[in-house]
Amino acid sequence: MPKNFKLDLPRLIVLVLLGLNLVAAWFVYQPIGGSAEEMEAQLSALRNQARERKSSLERTKKLTANMDRGRNEGDQFLASYFLSRSTTYSTVVDELSSMAKRAGVRVREHGFVEDPVEGSEELSMLSVNGNYEGTYADLLHFLREVDKAPRLLIIEALSASPQQGTGVLNINMRANTFVRETPLTEVAQNGGGAR
Repeated sequence: MPKNFKLDLPRLIVLVLLGLNLVAAWFVYQPIGGSAEEMEAQLSALRNQARERKSSLERTKKLTANMDRGRNEGDQFLASYFLSRSTTYSTVVDELSSMAKRAGVRVREHGFVEDPVEGSEELSMLSVNGNYEGTYADLLHFLREVDKAPRLLIIEALSASPQQGTGVLNINMRANTFVRETPLTEVAQNGGGAR
């Protein structure tokens, strides 16, 4: 070391303390996490973000609950109004025959045509063509019975023509109902099936 550069211990301590004071002053004016105002703003932003996420979570829970309720109601509707493939034809014939008998209408014959429902792999539409005989009053009673049927029966076409001199009508009715390919118990076991 050069002779004119001589540090003594007290000067060295003062320089180190001065350097540490400068570092401390820097952290006082520029804290590591930011100033108190900046930290308060960050805290406020985080609180707002937490409220928004909580609100979003509540909306998602409500939406999920609505979807579950809709799925359950849809399954109940299918179970109540749509027939499974295994029982469709006999059930429809039995119900139409029972309704006709209660109304005083004579059943002559039934014919069936089945068509797939576009966009659904599980449903098909069954068109039932039925020929009946009865009076006008019997026909009205029969139509009320069909309207109150436990299954979904949609009357697509109805025609009635009188028989000569008898007061009896030849009635032709085309009604549609829907058929499930898979019974609902199988759908539930397979995790909801294809929808």
